[in-house]
Amino acid sequence: MIPMVDLKRQYSRLKNEIDQAVGQALEQTQFILGPGVGKLEEEVAAYHGVPYAIGCANGTDALMLALRACGIGRDDEVITTPFTFIATAEVVALVGARPVFVDISPDTFNMDPDKITAKITSRTKAIIPVHLFGHPADMAPIMDIARKHHLKVIEDCAQAFGAKYREHTVGTMGDAGCFSFFPSKNLGCYGDGGMVITRDDQIASKIKMLRNHGSAVRYYHSEVGYNSRLDEIQAVILRVKLPEIDASNDARRRNAALYCDAIKANDILLPSERPDCKHVYHQFTIRTRNRQAIADALSEAGIASAVYYPVPLHQQDVFLKMYNLKESLIVSETCACEVLSLPMFPELTPDEIRQIADVVNNVR
Repeated sequence: MIPMVDLKRQYSRLKNEIDQAVGQALEQTQFILGPGVGKLEEEVAAYHGVPYAIGCANGTDALMLALRACGIGRDDEVITTPFTFIATAEVVALVGARPVFVDISPDTFNMDPDKITAKITSRTKAIIPVHLFGHPADMAPIMDIARKHHLKVIEDCAQAFGAKYREHTVGTMGDAGCFSFFPSKNLGCYGDGGMVITRDDQIASKIKMLRNHGSAVRYYHSEVGYNSRLDEIQAVILRVKLPEIDASNDARRRNAALYCDAIKANDILLPSERPDCKHVYHQFTIRTRNRQAIADALSEAGIASAVYYPVPLHQQDVFLKMYNLKESLIVSETCACEVLSLPMFPELTPDEIRQIADVVNNVR
């Protein structure tokens, strides 16, 4: 069996360091906002070259905290992509705003900047670009539009830790960058975890307060906040993994290159990488009209595959009911019918990639 991601292989390689780090955390017994969280925040901030990184409970909360800290709320509109995990738009609704969807570019699956301006209204307050599957969104035109219309930009980096756009690490170009450390992510912990990075001291201060029940001083509360603190044990696990993230991403890139060399079927559209970007391949996602037959053949061979995502957000029942959406976003809808993600993780071997490619190539 070849899984989508094999966390056991990574744990086996890092077992001694992780076990030691967790053991030390257990001995110290500072489980809530302990020293590991603070050190991880410093290290993530340093990695990105920004002054602030604030840990929180998960990637969804990271987005919601960033929206709140940027002043987004009731009756505001936030422009984002429909081709992403629901958390991206869910948090917009949770703060009382309305998600407004723009279609995607077919080569990267990311928001098409050329389609943003037509969706801006007097209520638009922010843009949330998503660096989907590890490929950076086209940030230069997005930032130009945001500056022209005085909009906040919150980058959803949940699948793209360490990816780069024109030498800028994702998360550092907008007002805030939001990360998920879900176990399967390219930088993942062993439970839930998230983080927001920013250069803005006011945004950072507000997120620190909001994540801790709206309190900057213990038992004194200035806003209604959340219980969204990054767990100490997850933080120390991430501190073990962080120093090797670039090497891990490079291994993903090598595996992606092996896939591209090995998959020869004419009806397969391979993932692309724009020349000014560094894709970190959280997912290796192909497009094919023969998706179900390929997925079935892989399953029969003991190989996992997955569809990310089968229903674009503008067609999800929850948003159809909430906003009476009736628009068609053709590229997103087409991709949703054709995408198939193949196993991708740093420890995937060349032999396994050839085995997967052979199955894909032989489906008729």
